[in-house]
Amino acid sequence: MKNWTSEALNTAPDSENQIHGDELAKKYGFRGGLVPGVTIASYLVHPAIEIWGRDWLERGYANCRITSPLYDKEKFSVSTDQLSAHHMNSTLVNSLGLATANAEISLNNNLPSQPKIREDCLVESSFKPPLASLKEWERLKKEGCKAFKFHWGGEDPLLYLKSETLLPKILQPSKDGYANLCFLLGCSNWILAGNAYMNPWIHLQTKSQNFIPVSFDTNLIAEMSINEAYEKKGHEFIDVDVNLFDEKTYACAMNINLLAIFKLRDS
Repeated sequence: MKNWTSEALNTAPDSENQIHGDELAKKYGFRGGLVPGVTIASYLVHPAIEIWGRDWLERGYANCRITSPLYDKEKFSVSTDQLSAHHMNSTLVNSLGLATANAEISLNNNLPSQPKIREDCLVESSFKPPLASLKEWERLKKEGCKAFKFHWGGEDPLLYLKSETLLPKILQPSKDGYANLCFLLGCSNWILAGNAYMNPWIHLQTKSQNFIPVSFDTNLIAEMSINEAYEKKGHEFIDVDVNLFDEKTYACAMNINLLAIFKLRDS
């Protein structure tokens, strides 16, 4: 068992999803704004990338589950249990000693077939998403979702730690570095919120499969399909699949299954 320790970073304090801001989060009983689930997933996978490097970016799989909140600037540790040369489990423990997230991580030696782009209609600049509801998700399941375009690169790329020097070298944003999991999984959050307006909402779990590394200054096209939306114990949940494609080649970079609470109980 190995441990990696660091300090959490709230990568979305000004998000339209105000659960990441202190004011609304405290109304729901949290100590402050929540560190995004995609950021926590990056912490869970960080030790694996340190070991597997580019192999992870080409065939890595992760099933990341968030069970309790993590807060900005909170100290945490990630313990990893390497079960074999190609498989490990990781657990994130917060500053209070509570396990708040866990992941099953592996290198897939038998990759599934790469998803093919459908060429869904790209979102228009004037589009305003309808309010999320069980009925709206059902409509989108039948009629299809808007595709979105996202850019990895620029002067201020999304990082999951406070300094790029803390990231594995292969993920440091430069011409020789590649997109990190926080950005890639973030694309699934952004396309979800772009198709139906939610505030607040909570990311619970992602299952992701890498196919190709995403180089600096790459445009990705995200396409989404609805699996199911349902109510349980007063919360309303949404389960979707998102595929990310290189805009130039249409090669699939990552397949993501995302589970979230889109409407909290009594909200």
